Parts: sequence; structure tokens; C-alpha cells
Amino acid sequence: MSTAFDLLYSETEEELRSAVRALLADRCAPAAVLARAETGRPHDPGLWHTLAAEIGTAGLLVPEKRGGQGAGHREAAVVLEELGRAVAPVPYLTSAVLATEILLGCDTPEAGDLLRELAAGRQVCAPALPLTQAPGAPLPSAVRDTGGGTLTGTVTSVADAVAADVLLVLADTGLYAVPAGEVELTGLVPLDLTRPLADVTLGGAAGTLLADPATARAAVAGALLSGAGLLASEQLGIAQWCLTETVRHVRGRNQFNRPVGSFQALKHRLAQLWLDVASARAAARAAADALATGAPDAPLTVAVAQAYCSGVAVSAAEECVQLHGGIGMTWEHPAHLYLKRAKSDALTLGTPGHHHTLVADFAELPAP
Repeated sequence: MSTAFDLLYSETEEELRSAVRALLADRCAPAAVLARAETGRPHDPGLWHTLAAEIGTAGLLVPEKRGGQGAGHREAAVVLEELGRAVAPVPYLTSAVLATEILLGCDTPEAGDLLRELAAGRQVCAPALPLTQAPGAPLPSAVRDTGGGTLTGTVTSVADAVAADVLLVLADTGLYAVPAGEVELTGLVPLDLTRPLADVTLGGAAGTLLADPATARAAVAGALLSGAGLLASEQLGIAQWCLTETVRHVRGRNQFNRPVGSFQALKHRLAQLWLDVASARAAARAAADALATGAPDAPLTVAVAQAYCSGVAVSAAEECVQLHGGIGMTWEHPAHLYLKRAKSDALTLGTPGHHHTLVADFAELPAP
């Protein structure tokens, strides 16, 4: 029996969207994002504090009894949609989604205390997992406990580690919370300048045990599923911005004494892109709703959303760059930020090919 998804935005979700969009319009203009990205440290602590603590988005996935807002995945998806629309350089996906979901799966007082700090926006937490770690794929086993919670090993390509106060480290003896000051970070050159990557080296770092190995791996697996499903909303936001800005540009740019947007070939391309974005919205909303309601086919719905939305975000960004003409190729125009975020998101939490394989497995479709 198929699941009936609620794809519409509620009044509360639209109010949340308005608050986040107004904040980003005021504090996260493309020129400001580009300026911070050029410094190599794109995160804006002030913006994060307002978004996470004052608006309260950091605790959307956390029940009220555990210090959060008691909302859910649909509301978090709206936030990510707006963050994608602004390519905002904030650690929302890593801290407010992935780390939060992991901690929600750990039933210990230590995990609960850290969860309250995250929900209140007082701390930033990043899972020490490769950004490309996908749901359904084997979890890494690079970190070892040499005794008493003393951890050694290296985890590569960890997103937002440079902004984190605490890292969640999956070791052979369980999940540990490790203060950022206990690890060595080696910055990498990322494709997406707004989401920095670093290799995390633990050379005898002291960690606080949060969960046993079985609980830890189940919590991480659940977090990866939620993260992949909500990432589709970020990809939707990217595609929506690219479509809107491209339509605005071709309407205002004249060639042969007429707007270039009136040329039939461009009309066809933009009409197709509009259809793709509309379909991506349905897929992303279905994934968020499936996660929010705990639908039994949530893994399939998430895999479908990722398999589709990744490609739409990339194609929308490519069309944005191309149809802006020469200005779209310049560093000063923000189109390249969206293309790089879209390309990076297509690798984040699993490639489209990985999710296509999951769709085939869940739907019991034979391989070609």
C-alpha cells in the first residue's frame, strides 16, 4: 500500500520560511558570502547565532522535553531550502541535522546534555564522518580506542569541522564526543567554498563515551538517512534560485532589440527547467514528510529524492551560468557559488548513482 504524502507547506512552515528568508536577505547577500568565502573561513558566527539560537532553528528536530522546539523534519526542510537558496555558509546540515539526529539516537545523560547545548545554539557539533558517507553504505572504521576513551585515527573530508566546538567520533568501542581542541585539523581545498572540509586526526584525543557500538552505528545510520532526505530540500533551494535569477536576467537583457527571454529556444529550456524544479519540489517534500511521519517506505522516498534532486540542482546551476552569458562566468557573479554547491551536494551523503542503486534495491528492481 503506497504512502499518501502531504506536499503542501503549512502556515507555520511559511512563517518560518519568511523569518529565515528575511534574515538571509539582510545578513547573507551573495557579495557578503563571496567575500567571506575568499578568506577561507566562510562561517559567520553572528549569522549562525541569530539563525540557530534567536530564531530557534537549531532545535527544530529536538523534542521540547529534551530542550528543543519540538517541530520536525518538514520544518527543518524549509530552513534548508532557504539556506540553499542563499548558499548560506552555516553548519546547519552538519550540526542541526546530522549531529542532532545522532545524539537523538543515543539514550545516555552525556548525549542528552550535549543535545541541549546544540538545540539552544550554544555549541556547534560536527560528525567526524566523510562528507560523502552515504546511507546504506558501510560505516568507516578508521578510529580506534586505545583504552579509557583515548582515540587514535584519521577521518578524511569532514565538513564544517573548522566551525565545530565538539566532534562526534565513531570508534570501535562506541560513539565519543571529542572537544575540537583535542584534534588536529588539516584544511582541504573544497569545491564548495561555503562548506569547508578538513581531515581530522586524533592522536590520543580524550573522548566522552556517548553510546555503545551497536547503538552508535544505528544512530549514525538513522542520521545519514535523515540528512540525505533533508539535503534534497537544500538542492531544491539551489535550483529555485537559479531558475528565478535566470528568468529575471533573460527578461531584462536585450539582443537584436528584444529581450533574449523571448527567443523560442530559451523559452523551451526554461520551461523544461521549471518542470524539473517543480518535480524536485515534490520529491523533496515527499522525503521530508516521510521522515517526519516515520513512514515505513522513508528509505525509498529519500533515495528517490536524492537520485532526482541532485541532478536538477546541477542542471539548474549550469543553465544559470550559461544563460547569463559572459557575466555568468565571472568571479563577481554569484552563479559559480551555486554551481559549486550543487556539484558538492551531488557527492554529499551519497552520489546519485548510489541512490539509484538503493531505489533499485528497495523496489526490488533487477540491475541492468
